[in-house]
Amino acid sequence: MNIGVVGLGYVGLVAGTCLADGGNDVLGMDVDAGRVRRLSQGEMPIYEPGLKELLERGIREGRLRFTTNLEETVDFAAAIFIAVGTPEGEGGRADLRNLFAVAREIAKAARGPKVVIIKSTVPVGTGDEVEKIMRELSPHLMEVVSNPEFLKEGAAVEDFLKPDRVVIGTESAQAAELMRQIYAPFVRTERPILVVRRRSAEMVKYASNAFLATRISFINEIANLCDRMQADVDEVRRGMGFDRRIGHQFLFPGVGYGGSCFPKDMRAIIQFAQDIRMEMKILQAVEEVNRRQRDIILQKITGHFGPDLSGKTFAVWGIAFKPNTDDLREAPALPIINGLLQRGAKIKAYDPEAGTGARKIFGEKIEVTDGPYQAVQGSDALVLVTEWGEFRHPNFERIRKTLKSPVIFDGRNIYDAKILRELGFVYFGMGRS
Repeated sequence: MNIGVVGLGYVGLVAGTCLADGGNDVLGMDVDAGRVRRLSQGEMPIYEPGLKELLERGIREGRLRFTTNLEETVDFAAAIFIAVGTPEGEGGRADLRNLFAVAREIAKAARGPKVVIIKSTVPVGTGDEVEKIMRELSPHLMEVVSNPEFLKEGAAVEDFLKPDRVVIGTESAQAAELMRQIYAPFVRTERPILVVRRRSAEMVKYASNAFLATRISFINEIANLCDRMQADVDEVRRGMGFDRRIGHQFLFPGVGYGGSCFPKDMRAIIQFAQDIRMEMKILQAVEEVNRRQRDIILQKITGHFGPDLSGKTFAVWGIAFKPNTDDLREAPALPIINGLLQRGAKIKAYDPEAGTGARKIFGEKIEVTDGPYQAVQGSDALVLVTEWGEFRHPNFERIRKTLKSPVIFDGRNIYDAKILRELGFVYFGMGRS
């Protein structure tokens, strides 16, 4: 099938590349000529495991092309995915100006019926507005489908190629059948394709992210309580997780969630509920707990070293908001680093992929090293913020010898407190007093 993808950011690039790998002919469109040129040459603008290989294969085999010409994309494609950004706007509302602008241009350029699939995360009712816009501007049938994405950064290729489920929001039997054809290669292991009303599909995305964010903030509150009550949250978490009604996923305490989805989507759902005079008390509390969680590790650091950190140097391992990505959007490491700087500390930070982005953000304020042990050398303590695989089993003897004082603040509870204390470290975890 000929498929167009408008918007080659994270979601659009992953979707387009994976759709091409599924045998479709895909034309990706973006207004950023530099990005289109680099992608056409097989250069990746983001770090996502496995994506570069699929991109190169799609280009090499002629199934994946890129352009800046929207009319060319509309003429080429039977189905057009819109994956433009919907950034946070005033008051937390999603900014839909780019989405509506693309919808207008597609409608004007269409020379026949089109199925337009909204892949961007949008508030409930957006599909209705897009359909209204397009039908006013085009004499042809414009079917608008909601197809929310459920991609985890760092595992997006696997998520797209082997989805837990595919959600399709449409009241059109013809559009639903076309979507089933598109996704058929990716659901051969009997994963469901759920066809629901368009507004329901739009809500599924927000509801899913809100629930997962709630689990994270819940276990973080329990961790903070464990700190006060001399309990170990890791033991509590395991005891909870074996209950089949609860499970272990997203019950890992730490410094809070970040990234491009959870924070933005949480604020958006709270805001569009307020717009209809409804207060989302649970989700407001989830947001507050998440904001506060960054301060918890700072409190542990100042509790050990004192409130004035002048003359102290901290090694920070992990700057990206999660492992296997270079994404720094809403990354917990950023306010933690700023909090240390405000207290007079010096920072030596390392991240396997996000170092370049960190240098752009902090400039000369911090030292971004080329390796984890360079960050540790001569520092007063190690602060683990992002749980990259290479941090899980480091050379602790080397760390102890190169730190000025053998202190570790484990913001993700990835280390065994008992073992580290036996090795002579002063260890601080989250909820593991």
